[in-house]
Amino acid sequence: MLLLIAMPGNERLAAAIAQSGHWEIGALEARHFPDGESYLRLESVVSGRSVALICTLAHPDPQILALLFAARLLKENGARSVHLVAPYLAYMRQDRRFHDGEALTSRHFAEMLSNVFDGLVTVDPHLHRYHSLSEIYSIPSVALTASPFLADWARRNVEQPLIIGPDGESEQWASAIANAAEAPYTVFTKTRMGDRDVRVAATELQAWSGRLPVLVDDVISSGETLADAARQIVAQGFPPPVCLAVHGLFSPGADALLAGLGCKVVTTDAVPHRTNAIPLAPLLCEALRAQLGPAAERTT
Repeated sequence: MLLLIAMPGNERLAAAIAQSGHWEIGALEARHFPDGESYLRLESVVSGRSVALICTLAHPDPQILALLFAARLLKENGARSVHLVAPYLAYMRQDRRFHDGEALTSRHFAEMLSNVFDGLVTVDPHLHRYHSLSEIYSIPSVALTASPFLADWARRNVEQPLIIGPDGESEQWASAIANAAEAPYTVFTKTRMGDRDVRVAATELQAWSGRLPVLVDDVISSGETLADAARQIVAQGFPPPVCLAVHGLFSPGADALLAGLGCKVVTTDAVPHRTNAIPLAPLLCEALRAQLGPAAERTT
């Protein structure tokens, strides 16, 4: 039977996946020495078993060494296979060299993970210039989509929604969610001036007067894109929108920025945050069963 082990901060998600799949949760002591180096101690028997490490990678740099060490530790203790469940997969945006001398970190990160894991399950990774994860990951990799879950939330909680994508990259989310929610959608355009400086140009919304705006995107980071889009929506006489996203990264001040504009923010539990209202455990459980096959249920 599959054994789940949560990296620090992922205990709630691991418990939800375990409950959904009727799997066990293993124990791993993880802490830091006074000098900041990682200490790991495996407290479960893993010999001959398939193991899934649960670790969303919203803040990857402080986590990645312990995660790689944990994967190696499991293999050294006889694990049949070690899979990674990372609902948010980091280092996907640097998918080409925009300037001379830049590191292509998406490929570097993929190589590191592929060297120690036997499989990867993630949700809505940033596949903008890559067609699939297999272009950079050499292990079986599943990219799930949370769009049906976001659409279901919008359908159940928003009366007469108008789905809006804040920029061209969000059209895939907006169209999929709108189709599933049986709602109209439109997409704004965006010009990025810097990491926190964006300009959103809104389309004319009066044709959908009376509908409630729902801004949808894959990631909320600085919040600037959604905030500028929200201002444009309110300027056209609509109420502040609901902001619906898969991954709520929320850099400092982002949630306060959106709340200050009157926006209700809703995210999945891919990244732990007070805005989590859409659980992904059933989706992740189904993907693990499909990826591992009989190994997910085999007893030792």
